[in-house]
Amino acid sequence: MNALSRPPPAGVHTDWSETFPPKTLAALWALWTAFWLLMIGVAIEDQLRNPLTRWWEPILTEGSSALVSTGWMWLAVRVRGRRAPYLDKPLIWFASYLRWLPLVCITWITAVYAIRYGAYAAMGRTYEPQGSWGFVVVYESLKVTYNSGLWLGVLFGIDSYGQWQLQWRRLLQTQKALAEAQLARLQGQLQPHFLFNALNTVSALMHTDVARADRLVAALGDLLRISLRSNEHEMTPLAEELRTLELYAGIMIERFRDRVTVDWQIDQALLDIPVPALLLQPLLENVFKHGVEPTVAHVRIIIGVRRESGSLEIVISNSGPLLAPEHRDGVGFRNCRERLGIIYGDTASLRVCNEDDGVAARVLIPLMDAVQ
Repeated sequence: MNALSRPPPAGVHTDWSETFPPKTLAALWALWTAFWLLMIGVAIEDQLRNPLTRWWEPILTEGSSALVSTGWMWLAVRVRGRRAPYLDKPLIWFASYLRWLPLVCITWITAVYAIRYGAYAAMGRTYEPQGSWGFVVVYESLKVTYNSGLWLGVLFGIDSYGQWQLQWRRLLQTQKALAEAQLARLQGQLQPHFLFNALNTVSALMHTDVARADRLVAALGDLLRISLRSNEHEMTPLAEELRTLELYAGIMIERFRDRVTVDWQIDQALLDIPVPALLLQPLLENVFKHGVEPTVAHVRIIIGVRRESGSLEIVISNSGPLLAPEHRDGVGFRNCRERLGIIYGDTASLRVCNEDDGVAARVLIPLMDAVQ
C-alpha cells in the first residue's frame, strides 16, 4: 500500500466539514462561479466579433466546460477530507489528485463534446470542432491540466488554512486544559496548608482560652466556606479576597495578641476587580511566619491596594526582621508567581524585597480597560 492509497494515520481528524467551514466553502464556490462567468463573458466578447457567430454559441461552449468542470470540482471537494493527512506534504497531496488526471481529461472531453453535439443536434444544426480530433484531444487535455493545477492550488491553500485554524484551536484548548490543571494543582496545595496552620492556632488556644478558641473556630468556618467556593472559581472579586485576608489575619492576631497590628489601606473603587482566589493568603502567612514569630517586638502589617500605572498594585508589608535570601523563593512565593504567570503571562508580577524598615511583597495585576 503506497502513500497515496493508505488510510489516514490513527488519530488524524479527517472530517472535511470541520476543517472546511461553511463560510469558506461558500467563498470557494463564489470564486468558482465568478471565474466561469468571467470565462463566458470573455468568450462572448471574443466570438461576437465574428458576424457569423450566434450569441448562444460561446455560452454553450464555455457553459458546457463549466458544467463538467463543476462536477469534477465538487468531487474534489467531497473527497478532500481523505487528503487532509498529507497537507504537510504538498507533493503527495497534489499527486493524490493528479494521478486521476488522465481519467479527468478523457471524461471531460467526452462529456463536454457530447453536450455540445447534443445541443446543436437539438437545434437541427451540426457541431464542428475546431481542428482535427487529435488536435482537440491535445488542446483540451492541456487546458484541463492547466485549470486543474490552478484550482487544486486554490483548494490546497484554502484547505491548509482551514487545517491550520483547526490545529490552532486544538492547541489553544490543550494549553487552556493544561493551565487549568496546573492552577488546580497549585490551588490544591494552598488550601490544606493555610487551614493546617489555622487549626494549629485553634488547638493551641482551646485549652487555655475557650472564648478566644470559639471565635477562632467561627472565623475558621468562614475560611472553610471561602476555600470551598474557590474550588469552583479560579477568580474572585478583590473584596472577597480581602475578606479572606481579614479572616486569616483575625485568627493570627488572636494568636499573637498585642504583638501585631494590621493597617488596611484600600482603594474602595477597586474592590470589584477579579483576582486569583487565595492568591494573597500565602503572602500574609509568610509575614506571620518570618516577620512576627521570630521576634517579640511589635510588628505593624500594612495591606495596601491601589491603582498604579494601569495595574492593580497590592502590597503586603511588615516592619520587623528582614527576610533571609533563601526564604524569598519559598513554596508560597513560587506558587503565587506560577499562578500569576499562567493567568496573566508576563503582564503580572510578584516582587518580594527587604526595605529600610521591614519586608514588602508587591503584586502587580493588569487592569482591564473597563476599570481604568
